[in-house]
Amino acid sequence: MKCVMIINPKSGRGFNKKNTEKIVNIIKQYNYEPEIFFTKYRGHATEIIKSLSDDVDLVISSGGDGTFSEVMNGNLKRNKPLVLSHLPVGTMNDIGHMYGLVSNLYTNLKLILTGTVKNIDVGLINNRAFTYVASYGKFMDIPYQTPQELKKRLGFLAYFIEVLKRIYERIPKYDVEFEIDGEKHQGKYSFILISNANHIAGINNFYKDMKLDDNMMEVMFCSLYKKRDILKAFYNLKTNNLTGVSGIECYKGSELEIKLFGKKKSWCVDGEEYKSKNNSYKISLINNVKLQIPSKNIKKLFLK
Repeated sequence: MKCVMIINPKSGRGFNKKNTEKIVNIIKQYNYEPEIFFTKYRGHATEIIKSLSDDVDLVISSGGDGTFSEVMNGNLKRNKPLVLSHLPVGTMNDIGHMYGLVSNLYTNLKLILTGTVKNIDVGLINNRAFTYVASYGKFMDIPYQTPQELKKRLGFLAYFIEVLKRIYERIPKYDVEFEIDGEKHQGKYSFILISNANHIAGINNFYKDMKLDDNMMEVMFCSLYKKRDILKAFYNLKTNNLTGVSGIECYKGSELEIKLFGKKKSWCVDGEEYKSKNNSYKISLINNVKLQIPSKNIKKLFLK
């Protein structure tokens, strides 16, 4: 069996290449023939996986959530997509936490190599894949605007510093028309969150009834614009969920169309900036994308 590992050496606090030998040895212990690639620039992970031969049995992305997103986008452009997995070494690592991975690199690698292949739903926003979340609005650009050097030195704390720097900035509302599974809506919203995940922005169990294979995405439109109201709403996540909270509209669906009016802003897709030439977006799901994950959280995350 062949296992390819695509490593982003700049993710999080940086990848120590001295770990490579031990990683290779672990992969061999589980009867895989290893091959290691290091990315050199943005988009390189996408190019690497597109160039792999069809006889590769497993591709492991090692980096942040954005690195995994690059690998996923490249994989979906192949004639024959490969089985993927993700070994997190980034700053936020929402995906890794959701799958039940821990803080130790080598333990996580073993959990993956002994894991189970499952079919998951993957989101598309105007044909760009996102593995767990796409967001729009105030503060949504913090994951990609926070300086990389600050992330390396401070880790997760770097994001809080960026929030504090903007805490007194005005929170705008955006005019939005949207249609979810044929049901039309419109309104003014401060931010939009579209996901297929239960671990978002460091918050575990963000949605209590989310499944990765139900052909449904979770969609949130927030019309709150006062900071205290937004903080109060998200505080409810500790004991409850956002459904029924005033100023928060929650939906589940498989197809979503959004039209934004006024000044255009970039989206944040899996922690990275996503720009579009227009203000209309079609969001849908691809089903049955194969992912090898630890067995720990399978019953919680999947219908079957």
